[in-house]
Order: sequence, then structure tokens, then C-alpha cells
Amino acid sequence: MRLLLARHGRTAWNAERRYQGQRDVPLNREGRLQADALAQRLSDEPIDVIYASDLRRAWDTAAAIAALQGLPVRPEPRLREIDFGDWEGLTTDEIEQASPGVIMAWRDDPRQAPPPGGENIDQVTGRVRAAMADIAAGHQDETVLVVAHGGVLRVLLCLALDLPPDAFWRFRFGQASLSQVNVYDSGSTLSMLNETAHLRPKPLTDGPSARESGRNTDTSTTSQRA
Repeated sequence: MRLLLARHGRTAWNAERRYQGQRDVPLNREGRLQADALAQRLSDEPIDVIYASDLRRAWDTAAAIAALQGLPVRPEPRLREIDFGDWEGLTTDEIEQASPGVIMAWRDDPRQAPPPGGENIDQVTGRVRAAMADIAAGHQDETVLVVAHGGVLRVLLCLALDLPPDAFWRFRFGQASLSQVNVYDSGSTLSMLNETAHLRPKPLTDGPSARESGRNTDTSTTSQRA
């Protein structure tokens, strides 16, 4: 099985660095543009089936891709983000002010120090393992796209590469990023991780260059950043 892994686009809570967890926060304008860019990146890929978390930010990202592929999106609630319990809606600073040290405890040992009212990493691993076992059983020798969340994709990658669940801090999945794992009977191979080239502004190829048109290149760059 060729497994494509995509993280959802940006939300307002991503921009504010708030823990989202299983709160159903929608994509913001930037996130919708990111989803469209990811859809264009995948438009020529031969995808057989698309699965997505049923939370809106993942579902709408998957829907943008599915529209260009001519495929339905299959909901998979077991691929929802980690349940962060009492932390959802809060920033790291707000959590630390209320309970100093809890964030570091969770990062040091996500198995024994889960967010209060939320999931530990073993619970997340259990549901992701079950979901992926069902997906793999139904789609051998096919290309499967999974659209989900940063925490869940880290757990999924640990499972695929036979790493312990708490090794998930070793990976990063940017918003609207694309990764690829090739799954074989003997194990899995990570062939692409966190590709985001499709989110970068495309260079202008038509018309005269800045130098040829007599414009100052540095001034043009500064105005684009402003």
C-alpha cells in the first residue's frame, strides 16, 4: 500500500497557537487556500481512496482534494486529533500559568502524564492502530490518502516505522503538508516527510524580469513582505 499522509490546513486556533484537540474548529481563509494548493499538488497523483478525520478542518481539506480527484471522502472518526481535555482552547502560556510544569511533564512522558481530562498516547495509539489495520486490510496494493491532524499523524508514523509511541516528538507535520509511506508485508519505508513546496509562492515566469523592466529588485521584495 502506498500511503499518502496530509495534515489539514490552518485554522484561527492554529494562528493563535491554541490546543485544538477534538474541538471542531474550521479552516480559516489561509487554511482554505492551503487546502486548495494541496489539492493542486495532488491533482495528478493516482489516488484510489481518501480517508479523513471527521473534524471539519481535516474533512474540508480532504474535500478540496477529493473534488479534483473525483472521489468521495470516507470519514474515519478514529483519526481525530488527540483529545487534549481541559487544555483545548488554551495556549501553552495559559496552561502554564494555571498549572506550572504540566506541559513539560506531558512532553517528557505522554504515556503517564496526559492532559487532564484527555487521552494519553497509548489510548491514541490504540485507536489509530485499529483504524489503519482496517484501512490496510481493505486497500492492499492501492494508493490511500489519509487527511488528519499533526498529533495523530505522528502516532501513525511511529506505528508504521515500528517506533515506540512516545517517539512521536521526532516528527513534524506542517499545516497542509504531504508525506508518504510505502507499506510492505515486511515493514514500511518513509519516502517523503512534511513536503510543503506547494505552499510557497510560485515564481513569475511570464513577462520581463525586474532587472529588465528597470525596477529595483530589493524594493519589490520589501513591498511583498509588507
